[in-house]
Amino acid sequence: MAGLHSSSRPINSSSSSSTSPSQQVFNSRLFLLLTLLPLTLACFAFVLQWRGGLTDPITRWSPDSDQFPGMLPRTTHSSLHTSGSGSGCVDILGRSHSPSFPYYKDWKFDFGSDLRPKICITTSTSAGLEQILPWIFYHKVTGVSTFFLFVEGKAASSNVSKVLESISGVKVIYRTRELEEQQAKSRIWNETWLASFFYKPCNYELFVKQSLNMEMAIVMAREVGMKWIIHLDTDELLHPAGTQEYSLRQLLSDVPSNVDMVVFPNYESSVERDDIKEPFSEVSMFKKNYDHLPKDVYFGNYKEATRGNPNYFLTYGNGKSAARIQDHLRPNGAHRWHNYMKSPNEIKLDEAAVLHYTYPKFSDLTSRRDRCGCKPTKEDVKRCFMLEFDRAAFIIASTATEDEMRRWYRERIVWTDKTMNLKLLRKGILTRIYAPMVIIQGLRESGVFSSVIASAEITLSKDKFLSSVESSNTTRAQNSGIISSRKIGDKSKSQAARRVLEFNDDTTYTSAIPPQSPPGLDELHNDT
Repeated sequence: MAGLHSSSRPINSSSSSSTSPSQQVFNSRLFLLLTLLPLTLACFAFVLQWRGGLTDPITRWSPDSDQFPGMLPRTTHSSLHTSGSGSGCVDILGRSHSPSFPYYKDWKFDFGSDLRPKICITTSTSAGLEQILPWIFYHKVTGVSTFFLFVEGKAASSNVSKVLESISGVKVIYRTRELEEQQAKSRIWNETWLASFFYKPCNYELFVKQSLNMEMAIVMAREVGMKWIIHLDTDELLHPAGTQEYSLRQLLSDVPSNVDMVVFPNYESSVERDDIKEPFSEVSMFKKNYDHLPKDVYFGNYKEATRGNPNYFLTYGNGKSAARIQDHLRPNGAHRWHNYMKSPNEIKLDEAAVLHYTYPKFSDLTSRRDRCGCKPTKEDVKRCFMLEFDRAAFIIASTATEDEMRRWYRERIVWTDKTMNLKLLRKGILTRIYAPMVIIQGLRESGVFSSVIASAEITLSKDKFLSSVESSNTTRAQNSGIISSRKIGDKSKSQAARRVLEFNDDTTYTSAIPPQSPPGLDELHNDT
């Protein structure tokens, strides 16, 4: 036995010595391969980048990089930015020298038919580029593809309208004689739902005008294949909270197919300074809507939130709405849509909202005053304004000195009490919303607005533009889908016109929904 054991040991020893060197060679080669592989890949990547085949993300996001959607090449953009500065528009909407907002790199704003569902916004505006451009491109980011802009005043001026017309997906409709004659034949004038607003000045006149424009926008939206239509003012931004991608498309895609209308409760801006210049980029605090608050929180903090003003909100509190485009759709005032053949099935969103920037600038007091010719008396302002705060603001702006106006503005509109602000923030009455501010500031810093302005100046020469202005009464109406007054009376008017203008004299409908104040304390007492 001892001999057997002793003879087996040499056999095992020789086997071990024969496999050990080969194992060592294999291990060394594997180690060499693992060492050389990452070095080779790193060298390959360096060569690609050096030859221009790969983009360094740090370089791509640097403030010196001009590769942003909608922008011209670097050399061209630089010269355009300089040449356009004299107009003042590029300076207001120009880029800063801080780093560009990285999330918009390679974004294509002229996406055309790529987005589903197709969403359009219609508005009636007299604002300037400093307000309209951020408004348009913010909503493009959230997924809106088409805009129907019914313009007048500053918005219809040559230096503003030529820029708006150059933007992909934007249709500009001018308030020409042809348009007014077209709308004078609308079936709305023969129906009762808007009749209580007819032939009154200021806000009532605007309300009727918005409704007539909305009616025409429905026809235009159907012709270009839109699925949803929304009416907004240019001092309002849609806030698609509750969606993973901050996307209006995602929000409306998730709406059940049997729903005809989606209501967005509105939040109201709560400015903290009296020197705001760019509300979309400077305001982050908002007062939440009654529909998004527990009843006890709303009424329990009502007096503190109202701050001596007539209502919880300065202006309206009944939100805005999106309508699914379908047969027999019609406006129901600026805040809602309706259907001639049925009562729409509507839902109200639990998180998404319309952000209403209400009197965010001190100059808003005088600008509203200058647009209305009513007398500054308590009785006469009732003819002109639907809401109590608008009436009070008009009287102050018409009768007070600038110092008195400034003092009134700070007391009624500006939230200067930081302790109270913090309390109402904790209670949930006030909330901070930064997404629009970040998006619009990012667009501005990346040069989107200034490049649009500069591009429009290059595309449309001065001589060509002047000639287009001279023929605006005919060509603008035709290019914007407006039917010439020469065709209204004959049998050859278009199918689009017939869809708008045919009416039934015997039909009556529920009255249009006007801007309404949020619930007051008297409603709480009535409930109890």
